[in-house]
Amino acid sequence: MRLRPRRPQQFRLADSAQQIVGGFLLAGPFVVTEEVWMLAGNMHILQALVIVTIVFAIGYAALYKADATRDVDDEQEVAGIPVRFISLMIVTFGSVTVLALLFGAPLTFVETESTGKLAETTFKAVSVGAVFSVVGAATADTIFAK
Repeated sequence: MRLRPRRPQQFRLADSAQQIVGGFLLAGPFVVTEEVWMLAGNMHILQALVIVTIVFAIGYAALYKADATRDVDDEQEVAGIPVRFISLMIVTFGSVTVLALLFGAPLTFVETESTGKLAETTFKAVSVGAVFSVVGAATADTIFAK
């Protein structure tokens, strides 16, 4: 029986650092692969949105369902969303986007004069890469958790 209410588990800078390492580690190979960009160019925007939903589901499941020691109710929250999960999503999509732009992948793999088409294809490619990035980020967060 618990006499005192639980204090939310503190989310530390080290937690984000672990996510960043894992996210970048698995995102790298996918943002520079021509096949990913060809796939993205042929995808419908609705497919990309479904993939984004899947990435969110994988991230949540990896943080709070696969790790029996972590309880979503014990986490610090912002607007009812755990800070750890927000960080995971920022790292997941951010790492893929940063690497894609730093490597110049959109301009290398997308042949178009339209900025809108370039942005749309980049979004779709980032959604594909995020599937792998979220696995790396969530795994690193879980493995190195205190």
